[in-house]
Amino acid sequence: MVEKRTAGEPGTSKEQRRVSATRYLKLNRLPTLQEVLDRRTRPPLDLFCFYIFLQRESSEDALDFWLDVQQHENMCKAYFKDLRRSGRSVQDDWPEFAAHARLNGSHFSPLLSLPSEPNSPVIDSRPFSPETENARSPIPLAHERRDTESHGGAHPTFSPTLAGGEFGSQGQTPRERANATPSGRMSLRGKWTERKSKAPTVIARDRAIEKAALAEGAERIYLRYLLPGAEREIYLPPSLRIDNFPISNGNEVSPLIPDLFHAQKVYIFKALEQDAFPRFLRAKAFGNLTPLGSFVRLIAGLLCLWGGFVLAFSLIFLDYKPRLTRLWLILPFIFATNLLIASYYSLSPLLVLFSQTETTPFRLLRIKEMYVRKLLMLRALWIELVCVLITAILVVIFTVVPGHRL
Repeated sequence: MVEKRTAGEPGTSKEQRRVSATRYLKLNRLPTLQEVLDRRTRPPLDLFCFYIFLQRESSEDALDFWLDVQQHENMCKAYFKDLRRSGRSVQDDWPEFAAHARLNGSHFSPLLSLPSEPNSPVIDSRPFSPETENARSPIPLAHERRDTESHGGAHPTFSPTLAGGEFGSQGQTPRERANATPSGRMSLRGKWTERKSKAPTVIARDRAIEKAALAEGAERIYLRYLLPGAEREIYLPPSLRIDNFPISNGNEVSPLIPDLFHAQKVYIFKALEQDAFPRFLRAKAFGNLTPLGSFVRLIAGLLCLWGGFVLAFSLIFLDYKPRLTRLWLILPFIFATNLLIASYYSLSPLLVLFSQTETTPFRLLRIKEMYVRKLLMLRALWIELVCVLITAILVVIFTVVPGHRL
């Protein structure tokens, strides 16, 4: 399957790649899912907020799977690049995979420099460039759900922890390896700080990646997400399910390892793009409240409205003079309408005024996407106009009604 070409394509200058990588920021539009995964977006439409959104819906396993497979593919690319730097070819180091790639095609064909056979399928025809590969590498997110829950209101710093080939699993059962934290994953730090650099993450390592590390990383993904009955098993159609993990023969790693999960990764990407991502955009680009935040405002709005009606009818039936005193009804009614309409639209005009949005209940994050800020400001102005209109109608009605002491 041919992937879409992303920013930083080979054959362009460094300046052109830099402009291409940030070109969407200059457009008046919402980002795509690929731009979010590539971390080219800013709060509240960044990868962190997307993960929190999926976590709230208990569907973050799909995103974790995509990020883990992307990291696995990045390791495979690093392995092939190491071969190039050492002057060896994949035919010499891994002849089984070279034969498999020539016969069936591979997602990594541009890195292999293999002579293609006439009937060999083409998986990805893009030329290889180290800068391109680094620019396209998304940032994996921590698999621990508790991490993101504990950082609700802050944008955490991502820190790479990969050391090439460091996948110690000696003496562990398959289940233990499945639950172990892969060294290629990113972890959310406890410090509530913003990510200082928007540069793509590079795989930090002190030695070349070995084939055994690729096999263990792939096995860990299989045991965590694809093994029937796994704790974090994701849904896949029958045609994409993997019944058995390919076993390595002795020191020879199965040639299926590099491309093992690519079709499943594409399926998960399309599923997120068609279902969860549009809902994420609606929630974050057109609103700034969580469901719990909206519910709390609904209760508070109903209480304010009840208090306003109690005060209004009390002034009428006590025949309180002068009648203009009833203008104080503006206060409970304006609060009530603001809270109720904010709950209905999941948008608080007060938070918009300070460029804030909720990530988790009552934890705030600053809005840095200018286009989102503009959208929210327009919607906030509309809400305020509606609130003023409804409040004016209620105050006029309860002011002109003649008093009658009971």
